[in-house]
Amino acid sequence: MDTIRNEITENMQTTEPAEEMESCCSGKNKKRTDKEFKDLMNRLKRIEGQVRGIQGMLERDAYCPDILVQVAAVNAALNSFNKVLLTDHLKTCVVENIRQGNDEVVDELVQTLKKMMK
Repeated sequence: MDTIRNEITENMQTTEPAEEMESCCSGKNKKRTDKEFKDLMNRLKRIEGQVRGIQGMLERDAYCPDILVQVAAVNAALNSFNKVLLTDHLKTCVVENIRQGNDEVVDELVQTLKKMMK
C-alpha cells in the first residue's frame, strides 16, 4: 500500500507546472491590474494549500468525513474565486465589448455560464 502511495505522490509532483501550460480555449488574453492579479493569485495559492492539505490527510489515513469537509471547503473557495473572476469579467470585458458593438460577447458569456453550471 505504501508503495502505491509513494508512486502516486511522485507522479503528482512531476506533473507539468501551470506556468508551462499554453493559454487554453479561446486564445484571448486580458491584462489585469496588479491588485486584481494579486487577489486572484492569493486565492488560488490558498486553494492549492487546501488541496495539499487534503492530500496529506489521505496519506495519513484521515477519517472520510473529515476529508469530505475539507473537499467541500475547497469547492466553496473555488466558487468564490469564480464569482470574483466572473464579476470582473462582466464589469470589464463584457461591458467594453458591448460598448464597442460586439454583441457576440453575450453569446460567449452564455456559453461560459452553461459550462460552469454543469
